[in-house]
Amino acid sequence: MYDVVTLGETMLRLTPPNLERLERSDTLIIEVGGSESNVSVGLSRLGLKVAWLSRLANNAFGHKITSVLSGHGIDTKHVCWSDADRLGIYFLEEGRPPRQSSVIYDRKDSAMSKMQSSDLPEDVFSQTKLFHTSGITLAISETSRTTAERAFSLAKQAGAKLSFDVNYRAKLASPEAAKNQCHPFMAEADVIFIALRDARTLFGLTGEPETILQALHQVYPQATITITMSSEGSLGINPQGESCRQGIFQAEAVGRIGGGDAYAAGFLYSYLREAGDLARHLRFAAAAAAHKYSTPGDMPLYNLEEVQRVITSQGSEVAR
Repeated sequence: MYDVVTLGETMLRLTPPNLERLERSDTLIIEVGGSESNVSVGLSRLGLKVAWLSRLANNAFGHKITSVLSGHGIDTKHVCWSDADRLGIYFLEEGRPPRQSSVIYDRKDSAMSKMQSSDLPEDVFSQTKLFHTSGITLAISETSRTTAERAFSLAKQAGAKLSFDVNYRAKLASPEAAKNQCHPFMAEADVIFIALRDARTLFGLTGEPETILQALHQVYPQATITITMSSEGSLGINPQGESCRQGIFQAEAVGRIGGGDAYAAGFLYSYLREAGDLARHLRFAAAAAAHKYSTPGDMPLYNLEEVQRVITSQGSEVAR
């Protein structure tokens, strides 16, 4: 049995060292990163049994990804391999104010974008407590979206909980297209993650964050929904309509990319371990995100004791 099975694309991230500009740098640092695999790493390092599903190029770069993920305890044996397709990559130029960080994607026609429903190991979905994917998987291609739909359906039929992170990427889909892609998944999900900016952009919601949370609850009443609000913390509401707010835990932002995935991993860990305690889920998720911010790269390289230490060292004075 797995605690969690995830599905999504993982790419290589190429970053100039020491905040250098891409146009000047002769050296690039290679990292491994992808939303669902980042969540998988966080959950595995917290002690859960996790499998990651994807499709990779059968070359040194593809095998680097499975090697890194396996090193964090993730089961990658269900990954399917392609001898004909490429691995997606992206370039990150890190910036500091007033210069913003920027990303260049090179992922068109990647192996994952051509994953078919027939590539799914159907027996896996009857062996897990929860299945997780994101809006990125829906947006990279029509075939990957169909594959995610089939995975969601198989997991639901098997009685697994369903988790979905909207994770909107403007470079992959328009707001209208993303809304149409995400809505069927959100309507079935038991847990929904969405950033406040995405709720406004995709759904046209306005007003205070609490008003937006209630509006989402009206549309998706079956789900526990959490809205992340960057430095303003996060909000959550459960299917019974009980809501609460959590502030941030202070952290020096060494690596912000992957913070939302670390948050999702922390929330899902708490959700699976102590069902029903929404405030505890939000608190643990916030601490997990704060710890991720303190480390470079995409992945949340924490363990259970370290996340708990963030909570105990800062107490609840940051919660609102």
